[in-house]
Amino acid sequence: MENELKGYVHSLESFGSVDGPGVRYIIFLSGCAMRCQFCHNPDTWKQQAGETYTAKELLDKAVRYRSYWGKDGGITVSGGEPLLQIDFLLELFKKAKEMGINTTLDTSGNPFTREEPFFSKWKELMKYTDLVMLGIKHIDSEGHKSLTGQPNDNILDMAKTMSDMGVNMWIRHVLVPEVNDKDEYLDRLSEFIGTLKTVKRVEVLPYHTLGVFKWENLGIDYPLKGIAPPSRERVENAERILKGEKC
Repeated sequence: MENELKGYVHSLESFGSVDGPGVRYIIFLSGCAMRCQFCHNPDTWKQQAGETYTAKELLDKAVRYRSYWGKDGGITVSGGEPLLQIDFLLELFKKAKEMGINTTLDTSGNPFTREEPFFSKWKELMKYTDLVMLGIKHIDSEGHKSLTGQPNDNILDMAKTMSDMGVNMWIRHVLVPEVNDKDEYLDRLSEFIGTLKTVKRVEVLPYHTLGVFKWENLGIDYPLKGIAPPSRERVENAERILKGEKC
């Protein structure tokens, strides 16, 4: 069993209530290629770090809490960026579905590519994924690159492909004042979301500074110093626009 596939896990959470439907067991995988300026978990960036687990070991831990999940709960795999460990993720979700466990993937979509072998593995993964929570950080490609260090073309392509495949999605958008909260950007994002056929929920997540101490502890300069969380009015404005509500 020495060659059994293992995943690099940053941390585990037994009772997640905001990371998918119902009560979730959350698996945070290590590694992320994006460098979001607002990231509250920069300690997850490093790849091949943390504890290693097999899929069975993680599911054995998760099912201890199954009685709390109810009919809607299950496991959510987050990060970091879980798609960087797609082989392990695919094995984990396959085994989860064999056990009748609801699966949710929390992703930024950054590793998505139509190149092989990733694309075939990703399409296979979608067969075992009940819900994808996709974080779209910025609708503008240059704005996205400035905010995260990466372009967004492939991320938007992934969203459209999931829509065509019938994969259920929640869209999440972190609202950052002075960066992506202009009505122009929100209108463009709303228009894009309107082209997707399988979006079940749109969530606006207000930018916060609760993770700044992690940047400081890691000796990394925090790039959004001086930017305060958005006001209630700006959050409500973003929710109204992104959910397609009329004034």
